[in-house]
Amino acid sequence: MTDNKSRKKFLVLGVALAVLVLLWVLVTPPAARADFFTDFWNSLKKPFSSEEVPGAGEVKTPSEVSKKDVPLYKPALDYEQAVVGAVKKASPAVVSITISKLVPILENCRLNPFGDLPPEFRQFFGGDDFFEFSQPCDNGRKELKEVGGGSGFVVSQNGLILTNKHVVSDKTASYTVIMNDGKKYDAKVLARDPSQDLAIVKVEATGLPVVDLGDSDTIQLGQSAIAIGNALGEFGNTVSVGVISGLGRNVTASGGDLVESISGVIQTDAAINPGNSGGPLLNLKGQVIGINTAIVSGAQNIGFAIPINRAKRDINSVKASGEIRVPYIGVRYIVVTPDVAKKQKLPVDYGVLVRGSDAGPAVQPDSPAAKTGILAEDIILAVNNKKIDAENSLSDLISKFNVGEVVTLKINRGGKEISLTVTLGNRPQS
Repeated sequence: MTDNKSRKKFLVLGVALAVLVLLWVLVTPPAARADFFTDFWNSLKKPFSSEEVPGAGEVKTPSEVSKKDVPLYKPALDYEQAVVGAVKKASPAVVSITISKLVPILENCRLNPFGDLPPEFRQFFGGDDFFEFSQPCDNGRKELKEVGGGSGFVVSQNGLILTNKHVVSDKTASYTVIMNDGKKYDAKVLARDPSQDLAIVKVEATGLPVVDLGDSDTIQLGQSAIAIGNALGEFGNTVSVGVISGLGRNVTASGGDLVESISGVIQTDAAINPGNSGGPLLNLKGQVIGINTAIVSGAQNIGFAIPINRAKRDINSVKASGEIRVPYIGVRYIVVTPDVAKKQKLPVDYGVLVRGSDAGPAVQPDSPAAKTGILAEDIILAVNNKKIDAENSLSDLISKFNVGEVVTLKINRGGKEISLTVTLGNRPQS
């Protein structure tokens, strides 16, 4: 009796289980059932596996590899964020400078070169309309027209802006500064540096955003460089990125009627063009390390910038006196090298040889050099015992002092060394 009851219980449980399985099969999608049996089978095999290696034997096609399988390269992401951050930091203080001039308005004028012909002859051909034609002519009327542009950046909240001298070299032109937010201001050229391609203009405004000036003496070859400016005078503030590819280069900058040789500039492959000339060259901290100034005509990826440390003196000078004061002694010279010394039969192979040229005499009249007795064919060897050589040019050594300071020059005159003291003067504007 007990065995019958037990069999009935098992029979009922078996039927119930079969019904449940049938219902599960009917309502469960085939893919889910397949996954269930696969997982079940794998769980049965797992205890008998001798070794478990995650992903072993698993092969993924390129389409099966998800983004999570290939994480972003963190240094590249950090670099991108640094560039974006540097641009955001400096951009509010980068400005466009437009150049405007009064130009003649050309009008169409009627001209009849046969006006002296007899009226009957002119009438035979249908009157004066047959002989007259139009050509452009200048009737004396003029209009203010934009003729060029460049870039600059704000260095003081009360409106001082640093740019290239060749951008604002035309003394008959008028200049307009366009801020990053689109506001326009009439600009006045306060000072043009007589010794390098720098100038400072002023707008009547307060509370302007300013750039952070870096230290160009710490620049290293290969470090990143970011050039910002008003590219080609048309596109507003644009950005290009590159590296520092050279230091201490010599280059000729030009703009308008001005052509000027500049020494000791930074070379970069960040794109520099006539429009962003005068804009800042940044490091990844968003600090200004140079002023974009020139490109090599016809060359690819070669641009130059003036080190910012050479502009700091100009900025401080204008803030203090309203003008750029540049120390000078007033000589023209040839840099002495071993080759020059051999050709000229000089007693030394370094320094500078005081000698005139087509541009003017060796010693400028009424200059500090003239007053202290420096003569043509003197060889200046050192300034305050600092040797003049390829690493330390005469102009660089003099630039470290202020107008009015006294320096000692070591000079070779006719094979004998003498010392002269010179009171540095203020270099005249060119």
